[in-house]
Amino acid sequence: MKAAYLVLEDGTVFKGASFGANGEVEGEVVFNTSMTGYQEILTDPSYYGQMVCMTYPLIGNYGVNEEDFESNRPYVTAFIVKEYSKTYSNYRATTSLSNFLKKYNIIGIEGIDTRKLVRHIRERGSMNAIISTETGDIDYLKEKAKNIPSIVGKDLVQYVSTKKPYEWTQGSWILGKGYYTPESFDLHIVAIDFGIKRNILRYFVDNGCKVTVVPANTKFEDIEKLNPDGIFLSNGPGDPEPISYGIDIAKKAVEKYPVFGICLGNQILSIALGGKTYKLKFGHHGGNQPVMDLDTKKVEITAQNHCFAVDIDSLSDIVEVTHINLNDKTVEGVRHKTKPVFAVQYHPENSPGPHDAIYLFKRFVDLIKSCK
Repeated sequence: MKAAYLVLEDGTVFKGASFGANGEVEGEVVFNTSMTGYQEILTDPSYYGQMVCMTYPLIGNYGVNEEDFESNRPYVTAFIVKEYSKTYSNYRATTSLSNFLKKYNIIGIEGIDTRKLVRHIRERGSMNAIISTETGDIDYLKEKAKNIPSIVGKDLVQYVSTKKPYEWTQGSWILGKGYYTPESFDLHIVAIDFGIKRNILRYFVDNGCKVTVVPANTKFEDIEKLNPDGIFLSNGPGDPEPISYGIDIAKKAVEKYPVFGICLGNQILSIALGGKTYKLKFGHHGGNQPVMDLDTKKVEITAQNHCFAVDIDSLSDIVEVTHINLNDKTVEGVRHKTKPVFAVQYHPENSPGPHDAIYLFKRFVDLIKSCK
């Protein structure tokens, strides 16, 4: 294991050891508070361009299996942990986390004080950084780190969206039986891929929907030709405001179809309905975010992964806020007052959980049926 250096843009230095690929990479450092689910985090396209630090101290103990990937490959820039488990044990595992990272040329760094790193980000905000196993020249790394450009204003969706349409018919995992596949489908959903997670698609299938996934820059006329019963706006990475093509799809979709959005899809829908977004200080990343449903006053524990949020004061009178984050009072859900259109900022489909908000997929299906 080679020495590895993590240098933040403000000059803070952490020294550890590499356990994945070797090299030198740049990105924004964020932290995730989930205790499990590291392979789903690694393969979530929403993390494109980011270095993920896990707050749970021991990572890698159950290895990696390809069946539970959220996409076809990992998208994180680097992976930061307190302690990497060299031994893994799980009947579904096919390889170690270290070998997985090496296969996809992703740097993993262990042995640093992740609690100190997380406290630093919480106090000063998410920031860019460089990780290197190639040099110990700290002055050189500090200079490079402070000149890394921000993700604000960048279109990151173009790097993660599918290049061509495809159909999805696989349901969720059934213990001992593999993945569920229905004999027939009641509805057809067209999902706009801004960086979609596979478990979203699985839950649509579980609710009787065939899904056609299309590139984020698909023309709306081509979406109409697919004859959908509803439109889904997916999660994805980065700043929603540069995604003008996605905002255009959302503007047209709400006039003709039932629409449901998750995460980046929530932000894009809100912008399409006249709202604005802004970058959070250190974002929401993890599986323990409390969210209140303003209709029922019930609190759901949710999984989240986003660095931007909807500006509650920018929303027009045709939109109402449905969910609020109890930690910082940010917007967690919106709906149109007169149209069959709604979205949430969190991830109801998250694997391995929590599962408090799975009902939202059925809510969308029921909404579509009520419009027929």
